[in-house]
Amino acid sequence: MRIVTRSDFDSVVCAVLLYEALNIHEPVKWVEPSDIQKGLVDIHEGDIVANLPFAPGCSLWFDHHFSNQGVQPFTGIFRIAPSAAGIIFDHYRDKFQRDYTELVQAADKIDSADLTQEEVLYPEHHPYILLSMTIGSQINPDEPYWNHLVDLLRILPIHKVMEDKAVKAHCETVINENIAYQTHLKKHTHCLGHVAVTDFRALTPPPAGNRFMVYSLFPECSVQVKIRLDSNRPDMVLVSVGHSIFNQTCKVNVGQLLANFEGGGHKAAGACRFHISKADRYIPQILDALVQNSDNMTATASQN
Repeated sequence: MRIVTRSDFDSVVCAVLLYEALNIHEPVKWVEPSDIQKGLVDIHEGDIVANLPFAPGCSLWFDHHFSNQGVQPFTGIFRIAPSAAGIIFDHYRDKFQRDYTELVQAADKIDSADLTQEEVLYPEHHPYILLSMTIGSQINPDEPYWNHLVDLLRILPIHKVMEDKAVKAHCETVINENIAYQTHLKKHTHCLGHVAVTDFRALTPPPAGNRFMVYSLFPECSVQVKIRLDSNRPDMVLVSVGHSIFNQTCKVNVGQLLANFEGGGHKAAGACRFHISKADRYIPQILDALVQNSDNMTATASQN
C-alpha cells in the first residue's frame, strides 16, 4: 500500500492522515499532476492517489479539484471542497488517535487561499502559512524534507514542528526568497487589462516566493498568469493561473480553462505543463480567454 500525491501543503497533510488512518509503511510517491494525466506514473494495485487526477489502477482516490470530476467509477471520494485533506479527515475521522482538526483547518485555509493582506505580507507571523511555503513544487524537488514534514506533523503540534532544525532552515530560506521575489515580480510582470502576466522564462532557475504577493503588488489585476521553464526539464513550460484573493472579479473557471492545455485545477487556481514547442500557441490562447473574462469559457487548444 502506497500513498501517491503531489508536493504542496494539502498533500503533505493528506499523507499525514492516510498514514495514521490506514497504518501505511511504504514511503510516499511524490508526482506531478500532469504526469498522472499523461500516464507516466506506474500505479499499482493498493496505491492510494490523493490530491491528484484519477489514475487507473489505483485502489483508492481522494480529490477535490474541479477539473478532475466526471471520471470513471472509482473507490474513494471526490468532492469539491477547500482541501483534499479535509475530505480524507472526514472519511476516516474515527480512525485517528490524535486530533488533527487544527492541521486540517490550516490545509483548508491555505489551499483555498482564504488569506488576509496581513497574512500574505507577513507569513512569518503565521506558522502554518510560513510552513506551507517551505514545501516547494517539483521545480526544485526536496523529497527528504517533504517526508520529514509528514513525520513531524504526525506527532507534533505546530509550535514544536517550527522548532525543528530543518524546518527553521527552510523557513529562513523562504523569508529571504520572498524579499527577492518581490523585486523579480515587479521587474517581470506586466498587465494586460486585469491580467497580471509574470514571465520568468528568462530566469534559470525561476525564482520562488510567496504566490499571493502579486495580488498585493498589482491590486488592479484580478488574475495572474505565471510562466516559467521547468528547471529539471528545460524543454517543458509551466504555466500557473490564479484568481486574485483580493480583487475577486475574474469570472474564468481556471481548472476548466487549463484542462484544455494539458493541465487542470480549481475554479480559482490551476496549472498546466507542456512542451516548449507549444508555448507560442497555448500561452496566447490562455491569455486571450482570461482577458475576455467570460464565465462561459469554451476555449480549447488550437491545433494551428
